[in-house]
Amino acid sequence: MKKRIVQVGGISCGADQLFLISGPCVIEKERIMFKTAEALKHVSEKLNLPVIYKSSFQKDNRSTAQNYRGPGLENGIKLLYKIKQEFNLPIVSDVHYPAQVAQVAEYLDIIQIPAYLCMQTDLLEAAAKTGKVINIKHGQFLAPENMAKSAQKVMDSGNDQIILTERGYAFGYNDLIVDPRSFFHLNRTGFPVVFDITHSVRRYGIPSADPKGGSKEFLPTLSRAGVAAGVDGIFIETHPEPQHALCDASSQLHVAELEAFLKPLIEIHQIEVASRNS
Repeated sequence: MKKRIVQVGGISCGADQLFLISGPCVIEKERIMFKTAEALKHVSEKLNLPVIYKSSFQKDNRSTAQNYRGPGLENGIKLLYKIKQEFNLPIVSDVHYPAQVAQVAEYLDIIQIPAYLCMQTDLLEAAAKTGKVINIKHGQFLAPENMAKSAQKVMDSGNDQIILTERGYAFGYNDLIVDPRSFFHLNRTGFPVVFDITHSVRRYGIPSADPKGGSKEFLPTLSRAGVAAGVDGIFIETHPEPQHALCDASSQLHVAELEAFLKPLIEIHQIEVASRNS
């Protein structure tokens, strides 16, 4: 099936060039955010890899109410927009409630629907009606072929600018597994498909700062398998000081490691595209 091309800034998502969605899990101090953006811009230019900057102004599904949840919508969106202007990077963040949608649509290039909320009709419809690109993250509880139903809710509201993101399945208790069959099913929808690599190695129920809270040793294997399976983009949460990150510290990739991590993925993607187009 021919992929739909979704334009995000100057990036053609779903075309033959791999793209990257990346940034800290949650919006932190301006110093951290700008240092990450500077590193991502450098990697983007050096590797000729389009980058979309991602960070959450609000994380509403933290395991305790005491965990850092972000600066909130108003302050968070303004900081993201400042990064967009300073570094000329498209920006994406999550929404949790329909009431948030209109305000973020003024600033964001992509509105992201969190995995736990991927079937929430009111939220999907509100996001769709903005006309913005909608990135729907695949719920850990949902068969991959059923993501077509989430996409259909957006299309029924008059918006076909959709990206689908895989991030692993709940497997037993407090663990995730990536099933390569999901890439097959998501690709069949015809929408651009992204693989959220770093979220797929999180260990639920373990504090994010605990080294056991993320199995980062699996990142190279999983990422290469996903790219070889034909995804269009990859999603990597990254941080200049991951050990001190305020969210998902055990699974975020250090910005200094990005270039070396990405090079083989770009090569694998080029081989996959050549095979697909031959």
